[in-house]
Order: sequence, then C-alpha cells, then structure tokens
Amino acid sequence: MTSTTLQASSLTSPAPSKAADSRDFTPRYWLFSLPAVLIVAGVIVFPWLFTLYMSTQDWKIGGGQEFVGLQNFAELFRDPRFIESMGHTFYFTVLAVVLPILFGTAAALVFHREFPFRGLLRTIFVMPMMATPVAVALVWTMMFHPQLGVLNYLLSLVGIGPQAWVYSPNTVIPTLILVEVWHWTPLVMLIVLGGLAGLPREPYESALIDGANAWHMFRHITLPLVWPFIMVAIVIRTIDALKAFDTIFVITQGGPGTASETLNIFLYLQAFQFYKIGYASAVVVIFFVIIIMLSLLLLYARQKSKWNA
Repeated sequence: MTSTTLQASSLTSPAPSKAADSRDFTPRYWLFSLPAVLIVAGVIVFPWLFTLYMSTQDWKIGGGQEFVGLQNFAELFRDPRFIESMGHTFYFTVLAVVLPILFGTAAALVFHREFPFRGLLRTIFVMPMMATPVAVALVWTMMFHPQLGVLNYLLSLVGIGPQAWVYSPNTVIPTLILVEVWHWTPLVMLIVLGGLAGLPREPYESALIDGANAWHMFRHITLPLVWPFIMVAIVIRTIDALKAFDTIFVITQGGPGTASETLNIFLYLQAFQFYKIGYASAVVVIFFVIIIMLSLLLLYARQKSKWNA
C-alpha cells in the first residue's frame, strides 16, 4: 500500500467520537472526596443537627424527654446565672486577648534586636507555651494559695500584704488572666516576630534619611507592616480565649460562687452536674451563634488588614 493510499484512508476514516471519549475517560474526582465528606457529616454535621434537636427537648439524664420548642432558649435569657456567665466570658476574652497581644508585641520588638544571649533568652521565654493547660493550672493553683503560696511570700518581701487571688470574687478573673498572659504571650511573640523578620529594610533607610526617630518609624512603618501578623494573633487568641475551660475549671471550678463561671463552665455544670441535657444543648446553640458572629467579624477585620508586598 502506497503512502498516498495511507493518507487517503486516514482522511476518510471517522474521527473518534467526543461523546465516547467523555463517557470513557471523564475523571470522577468526587469518589476521592467521598470518604472525607462522610467523615465530616458523621463527626460534625450530625452532632450539630442532633444538638439542635436536643435543644428543643426537656431532656434529663435518667428521665424521659418532652418536646418544648423554644422554651429552653426563653428560660436561658431569663436565667441570671446564664447572663452572668456571658458577661464573665466576654470580660475574660477581652483581657485574655488584649494583654497577650500588647506584651507579645513588645517582646517581639525586644527579641528582634541583636543583643548577647538573645537565642537563649528567647528559648526561655517561649517555654511556658510548651506546658499543657492542666499542668499550668495545677502549678499556679499552688502558687495562689493564701498561706502556702509563693506569690504572697514574694509580696511579703517587699512589704505588701497577702492577696486573695482566686479566692475573692473581685480578683478571680484578673488572676486567671495573669495565668493566660504568662501562658500565651510567647505564642503572640513568635507570630509577630515572624512578621518582623520579613519586613523590608528600604522604608527604614528612607525614614532615617528624612530624620525620623524610633517612635515615628514604629508608628508609621513597623506597625502598619506587621499589623496583618498581629491580626492573625488576635484571631488565634480570641478563639482560644472563648473556648477556655481546662485552666479555669482546674483552678476555680467557676468559683468562688459563680464569680469565674464562663459559658463553658456553665454549660459543663448544666450537662454533667445537673443532667439537664436539653437546657445545656440550648447553651451550645447560643454559644455557637456567638462564635460565628465573632468569627465573621474577625475574618472581616483580617481581610481589611491585608497589604500587598
């Protein structure tokens, strides 16, 4: 068969059908994501739907259940203990975010400079972050003891009388904030320090030529450029402070009285001490709405803080 005949036969032969190719070779990527979708549905979606269902029930452990609609939510907003726990939660969250951000940013500015033993001191500074919250809470509980605690002993050395610390309603939340600041300021420092390490040098050189001092360079160059990293730290700290439970529960169990009872402690007590599952589920739903609203606000602020390198 000549080459002319081969070319003619190839021109006259029917082209492969696109429909056949599409039918035979269409990738089915959804099959790979199906296990993840099923796991998410089983671990996240179903529990939330079941929680919504339980929030509409008058359901106690060991007893029957009865559909009550929105009665649990109405009772919550008439419950002064619930309202008080919401106030404690926001008070704790604001202090547990603002103070570590301030101290962590200041520490990052200090450790960003060159000085002797910087690496060793920075390693010591981040060590509290490596401890588990329960271990931290147990150590600080011993330190807060009115008679045997080391903190009151140190205060006595400088002529200051003993303090009640977590044993007084007036000082319990600020004292818990002291633990949070000690525990999580290193995390903020590492985040901000990473941002400082990537800053360009050209704006600082131009500012020095223009005669700017250290404060002007921090206010108009360093802070705007590092602000996206600070926002990341704010988001992380807000999420962590809102869900804080282990440290508070180990140190105070919500006491004295209900002075340090946050929403997480209130929820735990309603579910596992008073066995009011329906009532506790309503708390979960309200807490979830609060978290979603704060998350959207923080994400909006995070988007506004972006800058183009």
